[in-house]
Amino acid sequence: MYKILIVEDDLVIASSLKKHIETWGYEAQIVSDFKNVFDCFMDFKPHLVLLDISLPYFNGYHWCEKIRKVSKAPILFLSSFSDNMNIIMAMNMGADDFIAKPFDIDVLTAKINALLRRAYDFKPDDDFIAVNGLLLNTNNLTVEYEGIKSELTKNEFRILQVLMSNSGKAVSRDMLMTKLWETDSYIDDNTLTVNINRLRRKLESMGLVDVIKTKKGVGYLIS
Repeated sequence: MYKILIVEDDLVIASSLKKHIETWGYEAQIVSDFKNVFDCFMDFKPHLVLLDISLPYFNGYHWCEKIRKVSKAPILFLSSFSDNMNIIMAMNMGADDFIAKPFDIDVLTAKINALLRRAYDFKPDDDFIAVNGLLLNTNNLTVEYEGIKSELTKNEFRILQVLMSNSGKAVSRDMLMTKLWETDSYIDDNTLTVNINRLRRKLESMGLVDVIKTKKGVGYLIS
């Protein structure tokens, strides 16, 4: 389930947004402590942020810049300050899109869905495989999640490549071992288990716990 953080000090607008977002099956949270928006972001770990410009204590640009230092989660600005200067400043600070108030809720929903699709499910080219925020770089054998990057061994990369390419489907151990043979290294059943466990630990160190699941009698899948 995608999580969306609403940083909006107008409680009527924020509550309306939360209610509408939840009808789409997403989880939404409204920020109430505007002195500590960044802490709310880190605690909630949203997949997307809806961010107003005019806020108590610090403006939206301040929080956008802080969030961008640690995360690539899409940021969509909502503001009545919709002149070119503010739109340009928002984009320069790292925003992904901008929608002017008052806005049509269906247009906003379409933008949210497009940003989530682009960030988490869209495969831009053969150099990357992306599944729910996890990004596998096929050029340099690295995996990245929310700004945290980790290097993979050739075997770990092959396993993750097959699992991510078949996201949501169970992949048999035989298929994985066949793929690992392509690395020119000796692979048996025990070697596969060792590599799977190492990959799991590596993903856990990035904050991804229980991502690779075992399907008893079938194989593995990535969720």
